[in-house]
Amino acid sequence: MSLKITFLGTGTSQGVPVIACSCRICTSKNKKDNRLRTSVLIESDELKLIVDSGPDFRYQVLRAGLQKLDAILYTHEHRDHIAGLDDVRSFNYLQKKPMPIYGNASVIDQIKREFHYAFENKYPGIPQLEIHEITNEKFRIDGLSITPIEVIHHKLPVFGFRIMDFTYITDANSIPTKEMDKIHGTKTLVINALQKDDHLSHFTLMEALKVIEIIKPKMAYLTHISHNMGLHEEVSKELPPNVFLAYDGLSILS
Repeated sequence: MSLKITFLGTGTSQGVPVIACSCRICTSKNKKDNRLRTSVLIESDELKLIVDSGPDFRYQVLRAGLQKLDAILYTHEHRDHIAGLDDVRSFNYLQKKPMPIYGNASVIDQIKREFHYAFENKYPGIPQLEIHEITNEKFRIDGLSITPIEVIHHKLPVFGFRIMDFTYITDANSIPTKEMDKIHGTKTLVINALQKDDHLSHFTLMEALKVIEIIKPKMAYLTHISHNMGLHEEVSKELPPNVFLAYDGLSILS
């Protein structure tokens, strides 16, 4: 069984272009330089999963033409990763059931605060959610095994996820050794690379490339890219042959 991966968004918390920015990246005419907030669609033979529902969730789902969604996995509780959750209401209506969501205790607590109305009343228009609190242990969704990978985003623990030979990591600036062990053997690795200069809470381009060199996947894709990284076409020429800048709408098989 293979997985189909579609990058719904590959940008930072501000997206690209950044509001009111006139830099050459934000004014680029190349669509690959336009990046919504980071999210990815993972499709197996039976399941369609999305990792994170940020502020662009509604448009991302419409743009992808998605007619069915089985669950949402959450990496962490920052708003650029959870803010669009209300828009699962359409799937509630079409699928006649609550939307299963999976996240650690901090994610679930934050969702219950920000979307408190979904838990406090029975108004028929509210999002219907089926909560699954996960820990740093393998879990399954309808037979599909998912391995959380706990990475560090400044001081915040964040989950990446491995499904079969595919691993997805965003919003990280370090990976503990025991978590790196979970990634070895990955054939397709997606990892965040914010920019070329040092950053407090995200891998730089060189730091991401070092992780890729250790893991040695067949293919690697960089995501959570800011306008400070540079133009897509220029940066792409600087990368090793098996490493690519992901872009919105890109679909790959793993």
